[in-house]
Amino acid sequence: MAHQRSYPFPAIKGSKSGASMKCPVCQGSGMKISIRQLGPSMIQQMQHPCNDCKGTGETINDKDRCTQCKGEKVVQEKKVLEVNVDKGMQNGQRITFPGEADEAPDTVTGDIVFILQQKEHPKYKRKGDDIFYEHTLSLTEALCGFQFILTHLDGRQLLIKSQPGEVVKPDQFKAINDEGMPMYQRPFMKGKLYIHFTVEFPDSLSPEQCKALETVLPPRAGAQLTDMEIDECEETTMHDVNIEEEMRRKQAQSQEAYDEDDDMHGGGAQRVQCAQQ
Repeated sequence: MAHQRSYPFPAIKGSKSGASMKCPVCQGSGMKISIRQLGPSMIQQMQHPCNDCKGTGETINDKDRCTQCKGEKVVQEKKVLEVNVDKGMQNGQRITFPGEADEAPDTVTGDIVFILQQKEHPKYKRKGDDIFYEHTLSLTEALCGFQFILTHLDGRQLLIKSQPGEVVKPDQFKAINDEGMPMYQRPFMKGKLYIHFTVEFPDSLSPEQCKALETVLPPRAGAQLTDMEIDECEETTMHDVNIEEEMRRKQAQSQEAYDEDDDMHGGGAQRVQCAQQ
């Protein structure tokens, strides 16, 4: 990575002869004091760096000024820094280059610090040394078994399959050891790969499909109700609903009702006054 910085000119004098003189404006203090009249018998005194010597207290004659550093005592250089990102480094981790910041005479040189920013992946999510992956199964795959090929971050092809007779439930997690991120400063050790399964259910089933499923699935709990129990109940009808949108609508209605009630009562509780004696 190319980096431009200032470093001291070898002579670090800023002049051809190496001579400098005391700034006549600030008398070598590097600071100037200005006074401003604020009003009758009121003044404001302010102290700020001298513009002529830029706070150094020294000036250089124009004829004697160094042509390379222009009297600044530092010159610009372009330097290439090689940033090595080790395996397993985390988001926000710092890589420091000591003493590579801008230099100046009679000052301690600072460091250059690179802060890593992790780029998001469309399929994988990283949490520490572990990786999370989302995968959707059909209902048939969840009940009867599945297998699929997962392309890992390093390009390897992993065969993911269920065990014979295994049933995967919605929102269930499965873990694969040693397929996560490499651990920092322990590159031969890795975290886990977690697969989060969601199950896609069919929109509807035909009567024939329902009968076929009933022959292999556990019996329905509602099938054990008697006709008498059913006759004593009130029949209801369910409908689809977006619960998040429903809650937002109810909250908005509740806020509107509260505002109307507040307006009717004069905007709040009445003040209580003490009785006169």
